[in-house]
Amino acid sequence: MEDLQRERERVERRHLREKKELQDRIQTMKNAVPKSDKKKRKQLLLDVERLEAELEQKHQQELEKFGEIYPDTTNIDAVAAGLAKMNLENRPPRLSKVQKRRERRAAQERERQKMAEEADMDYMSSHRRKEEEKLAAILAAKNLEMKYIPVDSHCMYRAIQDQLSTSETLECLRSRTADYMRQHIDDFLPFFSDPETGDSYSSDDFLSYCDDIEHNASWGTQLELRALSHVLQCPIEVVQTPAPAFVVGEEYTEKPLVLVYVRYCSSFGDHYNSVKPLPAGAVGGAAPRLF
Repeated sequence: MEDLQRERERVERRHLREKKELQDRIQTMKNAVPKSDKKKRKQLLLDVERLEAELEQKHQQELEKFGEIYPDTTNIDAVAAGLAKMNLENRPPRLSKVQKRRERRAAQERERQKMAEEADMDYMSSHRRKEEEKLAAILAAKNLEMKYIPVDSHCMYRAIQDQLSTSETLECLRSRTADYMRQHIDDFLPFFSDPETGDSYSSDDFLSYCDDIEHNASWGTQLELRALSHVLQCPIEVVQTPAPAFVVGEEYTEKPLVLVYVRYCSSFGDHYNSVKPLPAGAVGGAAPRLF
């Protein structure tokens, strides 16, 4: 049961990230449509409603699977499902009762969301301190310490940008990354697969993915890190725990950029931070409070 609970918490953390990604995508879509174009704005609203409804349905279906296996954590979901199946055929619904039912269901959903967030916070806090201490010790051995990068879907690119000696905008880094991956599709396609099922994607799927890198606020992965190492022609080292650090772009001789990959320091789950030199005289190994 503990493994099931952890899996549910992992899924709920992914849901938070997907909701944030969708909001970033929606904002990009809104920025691309002039306010004066009423026809396109109307279609935009319809598209937004559709995307939000599809994501909500997908999340609900994924959570319902846990209800079948682990019913004691889904009492609220069961109540909501029961209300949805109430048979009112013999009594025509009145507006006031319909409204009350909607309000009850909304309240139950808010309570379920609150419980999920509280469970997520408890899970995160229990692991955050250990992760911070271990990362601080690893970085101190390199005479470095963690440098906070804002939590959003650009965090990997921001951490890279923070350490560059030249001025590079986020848009430029994303565009150069996407262009390199398009031009070297054969180097990346064998490693491009569905993260949930492991199924391989097609070339068209890969090119669509590259478009998202360039034009949407998609989260960075090791594929993009590999491309960035070639674009910038320097190694990129990723420090993490408990897994060992790894380096991409080892064929380059420049001083490596160092990113810190954290799992529990952010409420959105996976996140990248930058690094900076330890202050003179600082004692290594102290755990920084980042959030």
